[in-house]
Amino acid sequence: MAERTHQSQSILVVDGDVLVRHAIADYLRDCGYIVVEAASTDEAKTVLSEATLAVDAVLADAETSGSLNAFELRAWAAKHRQDVQIALAGNIESAAHKAAELCDEGPHLGRPYEPQSVVDYIKRIIGAAG
Repeated sequence: MAERTHQSQSILVVDGDVLVRHAIADYLRDCGYIVVEAASTDEAKTVLSEATLAVDAVLADAETSGSLNAFELRAWAAKHRQDVQIALAGNIESAAHKAAELCDEGPHLGRPYEPQSVVDYIKRIIGAAG
């Protein structure tokens, strides 16, 4: 199988704040990624369940709403989409509390997003998985 180029790598951005989601999604598109957006963890789960859609990484706000919180979405993806790398972003204090409830690691990135930090982190997690 041929290695996918940077321009064919896809990122699912999950954030309930439409302005923030669009801004980081546009930045990632400008960096050459294919970007899919979801406003909730339920939408993200639907996207990840679609067998025909390739997703390399997920950038999810730890505060995103839905039937699952972002940490539970990461746990679901670990069982159902082991090929997808998950990066969580959020307010460290509130996200750490949610993570502690699940005995999970906290967010990987802080909000507000530092766009280049997001790109650098996504490159690292996709590279480590490849």
